[in-house]
Amino acid sequence: MGSKRGLVPPFLLSLLLHFILRTSAAKGGIAVYWGQNGNEGTLAETCATGRFSYINIAFLNKFGGGQTPELNLAGHCNPATNSCRIISDDIRACQKRNIKVMLSIGGGIGKYSLSSKEDAQNFSLYLWNNFLAGHSGSATRPLGDAALDGIDLDIELGSSLYYDDLVKLLKSYNKIGLKVYVTGAPQCPFPDRLMGVALNTSLFDYVWVQFYNNPPCQYTSGNTDNLRNSWIRWTSSVNARRIFLGLPAAPRAAGSGYIPPELLTAEILPVIRRSKNYGGVMLWSKYWDDQSGYSSAIIKSV
Repeated sequence: MGSKRGLVPPFLLSLLLHFILRTSAAKGGIAVYWGQNGNEGTLAETCATGRFSYINIAFLNKFGGGQTPELNLAGHCNPATNSCRIISDDIRACQKRNIKVMLSIGGGIGKYSLSSKEDAQNFSLYLWNNFLAGHSGSATRPLGDAALDGIDLDIELGSSLYYDDLVKLLKSYNKIGLKVYVTGAPQCPFPDRLMGVALNTSLFDYVWVQFYNNPPCQYTSGNTDNLRNSWIRWTSSVNARRIFLGLPAAPRAAGSGYIPPELLTAEILPVIRRSKNYGGVMLWSKYWDDQSGYSSAIIKSV
C-alpha cells in the first residue's frame, strides 16, 4: 500500500486552489476612444476620471496614396484652423497620470489606404514627426508639441496592403527616441480581413478586438458561447503583449453586441481574465460611456 505522507490536508488544498484562482486572473485596464463627439468632455477631463488606462484619439481618417493626411476630431476642434494644438496640454496631463495616449488612424468613415512600401515609409515618417517624438517643428504638428505614446490602427476601409510595413517602420523608431506603442482594433471575425497581415508581425503591444457588429463572434441574446470561443481563438492565435475585449459602451453605440455590465462582470470577465495575455476592456466610446456609466459599472471587475 502507498504512503500517505505526501497528501496535502484538505484545508491547505482549499487555500492553495483559492490562491491559484486569484493569481491566474490577470488585472486589466480600460481603453476608450475619444474624439468623435464634442459633447464627451475634454481629453484632460477624460483622463481625470481615473477610469481609463489607455486613450485612443480618433481619428486621422485621410492618408496614403499621395493625399495630405487629415485629422477629424468632430466637434472638439478644427485642425484646419490649428485649433487642435491646444490638446497638447491635455495629452501631457494624461501622461502624467501614467495613461498612454495613442493616435488612432482609420475608422469607419474616411478615405485612406497605402499604395506601396514607399507610401508606408512616407506615412510613418509623417506620423513620427507630427504626432510622436520626431521634430518637424511645432507649427506643423496638428495636436501641438506633445509627443503621443503610439499609433492605433483601426483599419476598416480600403486595402489591407502595406500595413505590416507601416507597423515595422513605426517600431523601428524605438531605436532613436521614446518607445512607440503600436495598437490595433481588428474586427472579431478571425483573421481580420484588413489587419490580419499586420497583426502577423507580432509587433503589436495592445490589440482591442471589436467584439460587436459581427454576430458570429459576439454576445447575442443571452448566448455567450460565440464570444468566448472567439476570445479563445484570438488570444491563442495572435502574438501581442495584451489583448482586450472591445465592446460598445451603450446599446446605441453599435448595431449589435452590447453586453449588459452585470452580465459582463458576472459571467464573462471571470473567464477571460484567466488568459495569460488578457489586457482588459476597450470601450467605444467616451461619449457613449458618459451616457451609460458603463466603465464605472465594470471597473472593479476588469
